[in-house]
Amino acid sequence: MKINAKNRSPVSKKRPLGKNPVVNELLAIMARLRGPAGCPWDREQTAQTLKKYLIEESYEVLEAIEGGEPDKLKEELGDLLLQVVFLSRIAAEKRQFSFADVVQVLVRKLIRRHPHIFPSPHLKVSVPPRNGREVRKIWREVKKQEAQDGPKKFLLEGLPLGLPALIRAQRMTERAARVGFDWPRLEGVWAKIREEIRELKQAERKRGPGGREEELGDVLFSLVNLARHYGLSAEEALRKANRRFSQRFRKVEAELRRQGLSLEESSLKEMDRLWNRAKKKTIGRGGKAQDKGQRGTKG
Repeated sequence: MKINAKNRSPVSKKRPLGKNPVVNELLAIMARLRGPAGCPWDREQTAQTLKKYLIEESYEVLEAIEGGEPDKLKEELGDLLLQVVFLSRIAAEKRQFSFADVVQVLVRKLIRRHPHIFPSPHLKVSVPPRNGREVRKIWREVKKQEAQDGPKKFLLEGLPLGLPALIRAQRMTERAARVGFDWPRLEGVWAKIREEIRELKQAERKRGPGGREEELGDVLFSLVNLARHYGLSAEEALRKANRRFSQRFRKVEAELRRQGLSLEESSLKEMDRLWNRAKKKTIGRGGKAQDKGQRGTKG
């Protein structure tokens, strides 16, 4: 890899984007699918109609990562790349931007966000970062400079509304914490959780569905803060909990089928017994079952 002196872009010695036959073939296929003699379905698509596929493919990539299957991940990454190529082609047809433009913007951003690797006249890094935490400090400085170059924004602007709620909540509280709007100690977070749970219980007795929803949201938001203070991702924690619940419940259902029974024919007591058996088979760190209290019926 070398640096182009004119724009400081990394240029591959082996196969630049414009001369990569695999990439060119992909772009040519997309152009043909969208062309006058192309596929009717592909020609009908717009940026708006592709939104749902972009979300679906992103989650399928996550599932492949969690499954630990490289071949599956390779396939799903290809499906996700298809959405990028598809959207770029639609934009190119409107003379807005091309796939090459997308890559060029990404290259420039990577260079700009890594002044400790690619020297920048705008941000001097005298001491190379030793870990990820120090790198994130550099990124924040770069982003601050980028914000100064554009229109003035509020602190919580720029977080997509379409983000999963847990992720967006954690990103918002991370930003607020950076300017000091946070509990100095963990006990403050726990006190807030207890307060919100009390308010939820009060809403159950005194307020309607709207009030209960609001208070439940406050409880969830407080739990996201707890995850942040623990250095954990609330979204990832819940995703793994969902996966564990699904795996355990499937074992319960499989055992009932082996006995010639359906879920509807089984009693709660029998399902509980099978659930506890499935729970004991998965032991987490410290020798404790990982899915304590995950039964949907009893908590």
